[in-house]
Amino acid sequence: MVAPWPAGYEARGEPRGLRENITRLVDGDMEIAFSLVDTAADASAGRGAFAGQPQPVRALARVYSNYTHVIVRADAAITSVAALHGKRVSTGSPKSGTDVIAGRLLTAAGLDPERDVRRARLSLPETVARMRAGTLDAMFFSGGLPTPGIADLLTSAPGRFALLPVADLIEPLGAAHGSVYTTAELPRDTYDTPAGTPTVTVANVILVSADMPDQLAYDLTRLLFTYQADLAAVHPEARNFDRQSAAGTDPIPLHPGAARYYQGG
Repeated sequence: MVAPWPAGYEARGEPRGLRENITRLVDGDMEIAFSLVDTAADASAGRGAFAGQPQPVRALARVYSNYTHVIVRADAAITSVAALHGKRVSTGSPKSGTDVIAGRLLTAAGLDPERDVRRARLSLPETVARMRAGTLDAMFFSGGLPTPGIADLLTSAPGRFALLPVADLIEPLGAAHGSVYTTAELPRDTYDTPAGTPTVTVANVILVSADMPDQLAYDLTRLLFTYQADLAAVHPEARNFDRQSAAGTDPIPLHPGAARYYQGG
């Protein structure tokens, strides 16, 4: 069985319970789990939500990256994450990947996520509805490109909302959490914005338990590439990895069976 990733998204976007995915994998309820590398790194090292309890997980592949979307009301005069002080902000569903990175970005900007903003932990559909209603000033979302809910919000009311650049926070993020975060430009043509938006990204990884048989891990990794075109037909993000990038799962150890596949064995 597979702990959900696309199926675990609410309204085709919001990941639920990455910690639960890993816990169920380790407990044997699931055989494969999808996770963001920041949560998986915490699990492997026994920190954060897994403090003192390192989880025996291994990676089969690093797949596409999640892009951090920080969207603000254009009339709210919010020009940085620090300027969210006192604002009404959705940080995504509780314990989701979005919720984790939103809290870390707010902290990196010098804010206390629980005290310095009026934090709401809402699903993507709820967040979009409240942004449209004007009862939120800003929102965070971490996902692949494009995300339909985000596209609907930005294109249905041109000029009313804006994407906020956040790549300048990569240094404090790296100091606190290591190399799990990178930066990239959210392309202008993704949501037909006036320009690209520099943002923070985090990779998705496919996880299995450390005790999965080597041959099974090898076969599963091989199947990922054998049927990559079929996956891309479902979502274009499936085109955005190859054998070289997929093997780069650090700091999550590759399963030996997956490593053998990437080495051509």
